[in-house]
Amino acid sequence: MSETTQHYLIFETAGGFCGIAWNDIGITRFQLPTKSADATERLMLRRLPNARPGAPTPDVTEAVAAVKRYFAGEEIDFSGVKLDLSEQDDFFRQIYAAARQVAWGHTTTYGALAKQLGAGPEAARDVGQAMAKNPVALIIPCHRVLAAGGKIGGFSAPGGSTAKTRMLELEGVQVAPPKPVQQSLNF
Repeated sequence: MSETTQHYLIFETAGGFCGIAWNDIGITRFQLPTKSADATERLMLRRLPNARPGAPTPDVTEAVAAVKRYFAGEEIDFSGVKLDLSEQDDFFRQIYAAARQVAWGHTTTYGALAKQLGAGPEAARDVGQAMAKNPVALIIPCHRVLAAGGKIGGFSAPGGSTAKTRMLELEGVQVAPPKPVQQSLNF
């Protein structure tokens, strides 16, 4: 992140209270929903202790409106939202750029993202670590990145894998294995 002043805003969505932080370059942090504004603010300030509440810029206002529409169930594409990821290393920025291309209602895996970046299967762990450290979850849709075999995998946001599952279901992604077509014989 830049040395410029960090500002943040806590706002309510249909999914709970979210937080967003920004500087003069772009959005630096996004906090997925919690049940209270106070909890969201505590999480934001834990990661950005010098941030101050501020009036959002037009770009931030637009991002907030998009987040509200997302949690209301509207298909939203966050790939154009301007971010400041300058504090991330180069490989993580490459991972985040690739993850930003995973569209609403689609998923990929840690391994597939690693392969897309020209890395071997061992880099799947690096992709997983990048997703766990994603400073702008939802805007970089880490919830759309699954473990091998389409398993839900981990999720470091409030609510853990349950929150990840809810977000995917909001997008129409079936995360549970399909029910068998044949009836059980009940032996």
